[in-house]
Amino acid sequence: MDHDIVSRIEADPNYQALRSRRSGFGWMLTIAMLVVYYGFVLLVAFQKDLLATPIGAGVTTWGMPLGFGVIVFTILITAIYVRRANSEFDDLNDKIRREVLK
Repeated sequence: MDHDIVSRIEADPNYQALRSRRSGFGWMLTIAMLVVYYGFVLLVAFQKDLLATPIGAGVTTWGMPLGFGVIVFTILITAIYVRRANSEFDDLNDKIRREVLK
């Protein structure tokens, strides 16, 4: 890439906004995922009795829906990131491209 284009992109305020918003949002989702995942792992390690408690009269225990919830949470935060990336982040990216290519 041409050094002049790179320096113009880095100087663009839209690029600075994109970089900070995307990074902050990514870290927020990463921390949320780590809390959910390691929270579940800690429950498995230290609260086996809770996870082994049957739900109602059946054979399903609390560990099954909680484990499924971790998977669903992962899918949800991925969808949230994709939605924001396809709207806000792509809009900023297009603005940067238009400004730099003037």
